[in-house]
Amino acid sequence: MAPELPCTCPTGPPATALKGTWNVNIIIWLVVGGLIGWVASMIMRTDGQQGVILNVVVGIVGATLGGWIISPLVGVPTINQDVFSIGALVVSLLGAVILLGIVNMVRRGTAR
Repeated sequence: MAPELPCTCPTGPPATALKGTWNVNIIIWLVVGGLIGWVASMIMRTDGQQGVILNVVVGIVGATLGGWIISPLVGVPTINQDVFSIGALVVSLLGAVILLGIVNMVRRGTAR
């Protein structure tokens, strides 16, 4: 029987490195979510009714909605899944536009 060798597998980055990465991801998520919400509000012509915070909420919730509806159809993740690519931005934007369309249907009875 061969002698056991000690495991030389890396244990991963230290906890402080993960904490710093998490903070940066949150900041990027908020900024990109805000930009997506702003662009979606420009497309749906609701920009004058929303502020910065609502743009961020629309971007993040819209990306979640896009992840549920659009991602399975096209196989592209959203920004909520820690992916930063053109496809992820487009899927997130489409989700935000769908979200604003639903909100407008409930409030006004029309999508625009």
